[in-house]
Order: sequence, then structure tokens, then C-alpha cells
Amino acid sequence: MTFYDRNGRPQFYSDDNQHFFDFNGNPLGYLYNDSIYNFNGSHLGWLDSGWIIDPNGYRFCFNEDASGGPMKPMKSMKPMKGMKSMKPMKGMKEMRPMKPMKSSSWSDMNVSDFFRN
Repeated sequence: MTFYDRNGRPQFYSDDNQHFFDFNGNPLGYLYNDSIYNFNGSHLGWLDSGWIIDPNGYRFCFNEDASGGPMKPMKSMKPMKGMKSMKPMKGMKEMRPMKPMKSSSWSDMNVSDFFRN
């Protein structure tokens, strides 16, 4: 499952539908139920209908199965995947916040802002 940004550029992927990696093989975070966390345990957003929703309810990235939301751009070709680095231990998850009202607008966040460590 590959996730694309608002310009259709592939940003990161998950081979197991749980852990997220950038295309250099660096672990970014993981999915627990519908919530996304970084490995320090910080809650980052939600996965909803193929969209990653940022903490403010904006659409951050989408995958091939995304439905609804803003118009999706034409997708760029995926880069080669680098060898995966070892995943760090997962920190204690912070309490999940209430879901914000979903916006049909794009988030201004970039991948490094979203998966802040």
C-alpha cells in the first residue's frame, strides 16, 4: 500500500498494512486500529477510507483505495524501495484524541512534519 501526497508523489508505503516506511527503508510509524502513531508513541492522525487525516482533520495523503475527499492528482511512478531498517521499539502510546471533523481540503503538512519524532 503506497501513500501519495497532494501532488501525486509517492511518499511512503506499508507492506504489512501496519508499519509505514519511506522509500529509503526508514521506519516512520505504525497503524493501531485506525490511529497512526510514531515509534515514540505520539498520536499523529487517522487512516480513514484510504486517506490519512492529520490532527486538524485535513487530508494528508491517500492510497490506491481512497474514496471521497478532495480531487486526487495523477499519481507519479513509485521509486525503488530501499532495504528496510530495523523498526525501533514502540513507545507507550499516548491517549488517542477525539477525531476532528474531516475536511475535504488538503493538509499543508509534509511527511517529516507528520511523522515527527
